[in-house]
Amino acid sequence: MSQVQIQELNTFSKYKSLLSELVRRDIKNKYRNSVLGVLWSLLDPLLSMIVLTIVFSTLFHRVHDYPIYYLTGQLSYTLFRSGSTQAMKSLLGSASIWKSIYVPKYIYALSAVLSNFVTFMFSLIILFAIMIVMGVNFTVYIIFASLPILIILIMAFGAGLILGTLNVFFRDVEHLYSVFCLMLLYALPIFYPADILPAKFKFIQTYNPLFYLITCMRDCFYYGKLYSVTDILIPAVAAFVILGIGILMLKKYQDRFILYV
Repeated sequence: MSQVQIQELNTFSKYKSLLSELVRRDIKNKYRNSVLGVLWSLLDPLLSMIVLTIVFSTLFHRVHDYPIYYLTGQLSYTLFRSGSTQAMKSLLGSASIWKSIYVPKYIYALSAVLSNFVTFMFSLIILFAIMIVMGVNFTVYIIFASLPILIILIMAFGAGLILGTLNVFFRDVEHLYSVFCLMLLYALPIFYPADILPAKFKFIQTYNPLFYLITCMRDCFYYGKLYSVTDILIPAVAAFVILGIGILMLKKYQDRFILYV
């Protein structure tokens, strides 16, 4: 391990307690002035599942246990979208802090991703409850869902660093990313079976690492089997590439942030 890597680990260890406090702050802020508070992390996926099951289960009769099929895709997508979006916003949102005291700027993005992970874990309660109600078997392969979840978090963190860096200089990035996420929602087989996509549009899935992660999540929760090495390796490589780019961009441009906030 190089001297630089050791120094980075020591720096991270130094700010672990701050990271924990930032995660708590993000969760509190998310549900501030809300009567139901954190219960929305349960109600949101439940209500959307009910509505979309009524609409789409009639269109896709061959998708058995449609609520489970939908939830595994939706929760995976939401974890990435919310994590990357909040991480992107965190750099500007915490400007008042890092202008006053030194804290590694990636800490703010990481806290945003981790706070969304906490919300995701609450949302999994709904998925497990629906599986019990529908009589879906719990298999040992559910444990292996931890790997695609980790990869989603890494990808969201990396994307958040890239977008957050760009957003400091170009504030339109936040709005453009919102449009991109909407397009991504419908490009992914969340509501519909993956095989109904025409052959000429298959590239949308082939070159989308999030597609493979949703496939892995469905293998664990919906099909009760272990995902293939290819399906987990492709997004894993993509996630670390995205993270690497994000770290390099932040290191290169972070000293100029003060001029734009």
